[in-house]
Amino acid sequence: MVRHRSRVCSQLCMKFNSSISRAFGLAAWPRIGLHFRYELRFGKTMAKPPMTLLLDFDDQVRLDRDQPAAFLHRRDRRFALDCDSNHERPTVPRWLEYLDRVNRPAPGASQVRDQDPRLGLWRRVTSGFALAGAVLGILAMPGLLFYDGSQQINVTVILAFILLQLLMALATGLQSIAGWQPWRPVLHGVLERIRPSPAGPAQSVLRELHPQLMARAAHVGGLMFGLTGLLTLLVLVVVQDLAFGWSTTLDTGPVAFHRLIDAIATPWQNLWPAAVPSLDLVAQSRFFRLEDAGTSGAAAHWGAWWRFVAMSWLCYVILPRMLFLTLTQGHLRLRIRRLLANHPGLAALRYRMATPALETGNQEAADQEKPNLETHLNVHPVPDSATVIKWAGATDSLALTRASSALALCAGGTASLRADGQTLEHIRQHLNDVVHVVLILVRAWEPPTGELVDFLEDARETWPTDTQIALVPLASLPATVPDGHHLAQWLRFVERHPDLRLMVSRPEPGPTRAMPVSLSGYHAKASARP
Repeated sequence: MVRHRSRVCSQLCMKFNSSISRAFGLAAWPRIGLHFRYELRFGKTMAKPPMTLLLDFDDQVRLDRDQPAAFLHRRDRRFALDCDSNHERPTVPRWLEYLDRVNRPAPGASQVRDQDPRLGLWRRVTSGFALAGAVLGILAMPGLLFYDGSQQINVTVILAFILLQLLMALATGLQSIAGWQPWRPVLHGVLERIRPSPAGPAQSVLRELHPQLMARAAHVGGLMFGLTGLLTLLVLVVVQDLAFGWSTTLDTGPVAFHRLIDAIATPWQNLWPAAVPSLDLVAQSRFFRLEDAGTSGAAAHWGAWWRFVAMSWLCYVILPRMLFLTLTQGHLRLRIRRLLANHPGLAALRYRMATPALETGNQEAADQEKPNLETHLNVHPVPDSATVIKWAGATDSLALTRASSALALCAGGTASLRADGQTLEHIRQHLNDVVHVVLILVRAWEPPTGELVDFLEDARETWPTDTQIALVPLASLPATVPDGHHLAQWLRFVERHPDLRLMVSRPEPGPTRAMPVSLSGYHAKASARP
């Protein structure tokens, strides 16, 4: 039944794409076809954009490098068997959704965000290009159409400017296809200002898409430049009496210049014949700078050039930008699909899903597959604290921060380095008035990462030296305590980093006491402690 519905959906999508291509031309086919083919290939519904899907998959593959191979094999094989029992294809989106359900059991924790924070920089770059292009278009058109009555507006200059815009659009499209990045030093400087430390895992795969992302931003800016320029032209035609003409130093007569104008106007000759200047208009509107413009009966017709100028701007500035923007977007989607299809982690995932996992039923043999997490450190009770950090999306399932005076902040995961720095500074100010104890809530089943080490090192440099930092691993199920082997990996992590002066605390299930205490109360508790 499911396969029948998929086949019917595929036929409907093909008919829809065929009708769209007939109605709007072949240019509408690549983008629409790509969308539906991508949706049918990678799942029933495309809940995530292709770029977010690629980044999520790359991040998950990097996280899996710290997991035992036998554990990954059993997990992915179980997912494949579940898909087979449900008559579903084990696709990448379903695999990520399956891991989200396992790793984020809290209700609403696996909701898809409207905007991926990892792409925030490129959204700002595209918006900046669009705003700059719109402003420059409003300013450039009055400069081209400047008319003080002494000389006519030179159509030759306008055509040269239009040719420049066409060449810039063509160069941007070619550099995107060739992968050439002449602006790379500038972008590298901007990234260094935003991210002083090395880029995160998501940035490594994004680096492969920089040419297409930058070309898309440039085409958006050029399109906004063309649109605002055309609107400004129409406004000036209405509010001013513009007089156009043509002039050149070359030995060119009206007949030769009319042939050039007629060739330029080829795209709209049949659609709008009035926008094609006649030979008489070309002959009457030629001017020389040393001649007095004067007034004549022909001067009343010099404004008829505006139709030709407007159509030239539309056909050779706006439409090429729209075409190149569509092609760049299609090229970007194609690059994303190729990066995902050729990702090293995808071949390993397919192998784990296709090959059976051997279950011996011997617990001792299964324990031997796990890494050695033996340590002499012990787990401590959760200390009293008024400051809590939720690391990498960890949820406070035990209500450790339910008191109104507690400071609960988020860090790590999809948060930027600047946001983490602001969190550290905010906590430093907060520690001036409360006990110098900070709880960091982490997911017990996820291994510690290098990002957490960097964050803790920055915390030691920012916070008071006597601050006590307690890592609180949380179980996957709400209101439960983590397993012993999950706690063991965090104890081992603390043992490997003695310079960070950390401790691992295990929360107790059930009702939780109010955690925050005042600074005066802390001294009384400290005196009673051994």
